[in-house]
Amino acid sequence: MNAQRALLHGVHRALAPAKINLGLFVGPLRERDGRHELVSVMQSISLADELTLVAAAGEEERDEVSCPGVPGARGENLAARALGLFRERAGWRTGGLRLSIVKRIPVAGGLAGGSADAAATLRLASEASGLGDEQLLQELARELGADVPAQLRPGRWLASGAGERLHALPAPSAPLGVLVLALPAALSTAAVYREADRLGVARPAEELERWRERAGEAFARGARLPDEAELLHNDLQRAAVSLCPAIEDALEQARAAGARAALVSGSGPTVLGLFDDPAGARAAAASLAGRTPAPLWAASLDGERARAHTP
Repeated sequence: MNAQRALLHGVHRALAPAKINLGLFVGPLRERDGRHELVSVMQSISLADELTLVAAAGEEERDEVSCPGVPGARGENLAARALGLFRERAGWRTGGLRLSIVKRIPVAGGLAGGSADAAATLRLASEASGLGDEQLLQELARELGADVPAQLRPGRWLASGAGERLHALPAPSAPLGVLVLALPAALSTAAVYREADRLGVARPAEELERWRERAGEAFARGARLPDEAELLHNDLQRAAVSLCPAIEDALEQARAAGARAALVSGSGPTVLGLFDDPAGARAAAASLAGRTPAPLWAASLDGERARAHTP
């Protein structure tokens, strides 16, 4: 009851950091759930949405999710599902809630913005209610989607399975710089995976395991980026470019701006340019001023900073 009263009279805020893939290797489909096996190093970055959870106005009993500019945000997006699932499974009975999302992560851009919002919603609901242990939150995160478990506790993770098997990696020894080049297009993850299946990009399970071992070793000591350039590869990039050829121009822009590596983010179409420090990414973004959509730059976040609440 105390947690409920605190929520009704207070405001709870959290950041939902975007996630980038420092390499993404795709394996076979799993029969049990139709998801692909994968291996990826997932890294939280400073580009983040901001979530606020408060009591709904008046006598409203229904929960409301507000995310201006995102279709379906009122009741169909992943954050809304996360709040509803938490209420149901944790047995949280209180008046209506209002969850507001300030969207800064490009939508349907391969940066796991929806997953980040869902994970932050679970954290907020648990904090505000005083309910839900780590086991429950992880269970709900897995149910919501492959990218959500890593976002539940942002930082740097070696992900395998379909994204639900996580091994914590050390934070980079110094912040990594990231140039973010969005495109005036959206790609659904499902469509990109279908195209990847058509192109036959999936790797055998044995080969996928070898990539998992190599990625784990390369990042085990807090390297900002691996020495082996082939680890910074995205198996979905070919499929994303097939569906959105304009990605090639963005990749070339990132390379020309001095990126150490340029690759598609997740299922795309957003392109990442990776730099050894944030200053390099900031300078690259400035050099591309006038581009549409405007270039963004960000830095890697360690676990504590990524989970910090906003003031």
